Amino acid sequence: MTLLTAHKILISGAIALFVLYFGWELRQYAAGDPGGLLRGGASAALAMGFLAYLRWVWIRRPGAKPER
Repeated sequence: MTLLTAHKILISGAIALFVLYFGWELRQYAAGDPGGLLRGGASAALAMGFLAYLRWVWIRRPGAKPER
């Protein structure tokens, strides 16, 4: 396993955890905790940021042909 593969796996795991946390906080919001919406929104934003980063890493991997 290369370091790049391990990095992709760890970033994917972080995305999954942020998505699960988003769902957890939405449940808390539905139960009456108004702060759950803010924390859930922050978690969703972080998940989207990591997703964009993972896509960038996947496209710009070492040895890939340059885009024209």
